Amino acid sequence: MSSAARLFFGHVLHRRLRPVAHQFVYPVYFCLLSLSAIEAVGSALFSLNRFNLFSFHFVDHGARDGSHPLPWIRDLLHQNGIVADGEISLQCFPRVLGFVFNPVSFWFCERRSGELVAVLAEVSNTFGEHHNYLLAHADGRPIADGDVLESAKVFHVSPFMALAGHYRFRFSARVGLDGLASWRLARIDHGDAAGDLLHTAISGRAGPLASAPLLRAFFAYPLLTLLAVARIHWQALRLWHKRVPFHRKPEPPLEETTR
Repeated sequence: MSSAARLFFGHVLHRRLRPVAHQFVYPVYFCLLSLSAIEAVGSALFSLNRFNLFSFHFVDHGARDGSHPLPWIRDLLHQNGIVADGEISLQCFPRVLGFVFNPVSFWFCERRSGELVAVLAEVSNTFGEHHNYLLAHADGRPIADGDVLESAKVFHVSPFMALAGHYRFRFSARVGLDGLASWRLARIDHGDAAGDLLHTAISGRAGPLASAPLLRAFFAYPLLTLLAVARIHWQALRLWHKRVPFHRKPEPPLEETTR
C-alpha cells in the first residue's frame, strides 16, 4: 500500500457542558488520503470510486459532482488568497459496503515546505446538508500544533444545540521517522456568550491502509459509518429524555464556505 493513504484507529469524544452534562466516547477508525496521489490508493479491500468492502468516492466530498477533489480545494484556497501549493490531505471516514456519513472531514493544506497553512472543516448534518469552515491565520502564517482557529457557527448540526455561538478548532499531529503522521488529534469546542457548551475531539494512531488492518477494522467495528448515524440518533434520544431544549432546523447558509 502506498504512503498516499493511512488508516488511523482511535476515538471520538463528545462532552456537553450545558444545560445538562452529557458525555460519550466511541472507538473509530478513519483514513488520511493524499489527494495528489489518490489514484495510487487501492487494495483488494479498498477501492476508488467503485464498490468494495471499503471505498472512497469523489462524489462524497468537495464539489460532490464526482470530479476530482484536488482542483476544487485548490480553487477554493486561491479564491480566499491562501497560498497552499504543497500536499493536501483529506481525513475522513471511508465508505463501508457502499455507505458513508462524515459528521466532519478535514482537508489539511500545506505549502511546498510542508508547513500547514489552512484546514477546511467539511461538516455534514443528518438532514443531507453540508457546509465548510475554512480555517487559516489572517496574516498567512503557518498553523502550529495547538493553535486556536475560531469561526462563527453558521450551520445547523444538532436540534439540541442552538445555531448561535462560535467554534474553536485545534489540530495536533506527531510525525514519525518516515515523515508521515503517526498520531493525529482534531478538537472542536463550541461556545456562546455564556461560555463553553460542547467539547468534541477525534484522535487516532496511524498504520498502513492495507488488507490486514482493514479487515481488523471491519470486524472490530462492523458497519462503522452506519453505526455512526445510529449512535447520533441514540444520543439525541438520550438528550430528549434529559429534557434538553429542542431547536427547529433553520435554513442552511447561502454560502457553502465560511472563512
